[in-house]
Amino acid sequence: MTVIKAALLGFGTVGQGVYEAIQTHSEQLKKLLGASVSVEAVLVKDITKERPGVPRELLTDNFNDILSIPDLQIVFEAIVGVEPALGYLKQSIAKGCHIVTANKVLFAQHGNSLQQEASRKGVTVGFEATTAGGAPVIRTIKELLRVNKISRIEGILNGTSNYILTLMREENYTFEAALKLSQEKGYAEADPENDVEGYDALNKLLILSELAFGEKPDLSVSGVEGITRITLEDIQKAKKAGQRYRHLVSAEMTEHGVAASIKPVLLSEDHPLYSVDGVLNAVAITASLAGTVTIKGAGAGKLPTASAMIEDAAALSGKLQTVQPLSARSLFAG
Repeated sequence: MTVIKAALLGFGTVGQGVYEAIQTHSEQLKKLLGASVSVEAVLVKDITKERPGVPRELLTDNFNDILSIPDLQIVFEAIVGVEPALGYLKQSIAKGCHIVTANKVLFAQHGNSLQQEASRKGVTVGFEATTAGGAPVIRTIKELLRVNKISRIEGILNGTSNYILTLMREENYTFEAALKLSQEKGYAEADPENDVEGYDALNKLLILSELAFGEKPDLSVSGVEGITRITLEDIQKAKKAGQRYRHLVSAEMTEHGVAASIKPVLLSEDHPLYSVDGVLNAVAITASLAGTVTIKGAGAGKLPTASAMIEDAAALSGKLQTVQPLSARSLFAG
């Protein structure tokens, strides 16, 4: 049986999800791609750490081991932060590999240059997982742009903030109590600043804006407002008025360029994002022919994000060359 060789960079929550998804959905991938997908290596920081379900001989802490894999075609990147991930992706592209990333910080800053490098090498960059987890926002925008002009994007792009606001409205939690529970459930990090102050949403908006409008808004971090100032009293007052607070990102093409904002907004029942609760993400896209198109789905978590990355890989059907299998499990042994 022929195979398509893949490597995985990073084995945190997202990396684990990608590995599990490839194993559990092997038959679907085989039908889509015409060959089995084989994870040939997993790049990790600590090679001595036990990782149940992953053969130890697949693990390496040396990126050169990844580059040395014969006929490697796909590199899944799930590392936090810009470096060393950016260098790894550039080297992967130079090797002729398609890349699939979930790294929103990296892609917000360097996505355009990575896509240009990939185009010169005749490979692709999948980045669906950078914006809204399992909600196919990137794919939808690309499809709309084939025949539409997009004039506006509005979205709830951070599941942690949305979950906190939902708890405050439905359970009368204070912000502090809702944040604590979200941390206990694993929705928020020990340091939740990126989520609750809006910086995570900023990176995602930059990615969507560049895709939809061909440029990023002039929106500095100082212009981003999170949800930390919203009190339980604010939530209750809005609830009585039939309104709901949402942490909303918006970008709109104007004659002066892209105008954007990231801030808490009160929505009424007639707004398409009014009913989006919990950890869900959603984006409402206003297009010239299609009107307003709303996409909603799980915005974070191991499997929704992994799903987005695997879908990017599945979209490569017809662009991949199958090879006869040669197990990589002996590559790093000893």
